[in-house]
Amino acid sequence: MKKVALLLADGFEEIEAITPADILRRAGVEVILTGVEGLSVTGSHHITVEADMTLEELPDGLDGIVIPGGMPGAANIAASADAMKLIRRIYNDSELVGAICAAPAVVLGESGLLEGREFTCYPGFETRVKGARHSEERVVRDSNLITSRGAGSAAEFALALVEYLAGKEKAKEIKKATLQNW
Repeated sequence: MKKVALLLADGFEEIEAITPADILRRAGVEVILTGVEGLSVTGSHHITVEADMTLEELPDGLDGIVIPGGMPGAANIAASADAMKLIRRIYNDSELVGAICAAPAVVLGESGLLEGREFTCYPGFETRVKGARHSEERVVRDSNLITSRGAGSAAEFALALVEYLAGKEKAKEIKKATLQNW
């Protein structure tokens, strides 16, 4: 079974975290809700989620990482040395790195991880990224990097993650089962 960490920091965008977690779990992927600052994490719309574990408790052998946006959630992830160390390790190991909304720019772009890559993000945040190719597509895949624009594209983003981790047929199955018609 594939295993990913989904990072949660105070101020995360709830739709961008819960939708991928739900859809990935439907596809049989083990999703570890990972608290960057602790187990109890409050989103940008005041919904509190209990993480499965903290960064320090994460097991080895992750197949990827998912980084929701939302502000200041994305900035809180970027400010965590431990979170950035984990993201860099997964990125450098060529495992899946998924980021949505502000996270592609704030977490990956400002740390140089998007250099030479194609990406998308929430409109306006692309100005924070240097040395990468911005796209206005809703979801962009560049090798092991999957980025998306925001809450409205969270289901598409999640299905792109499923396709990467579990295959195209599993993604089609989940899309049909959840009545997604786009």
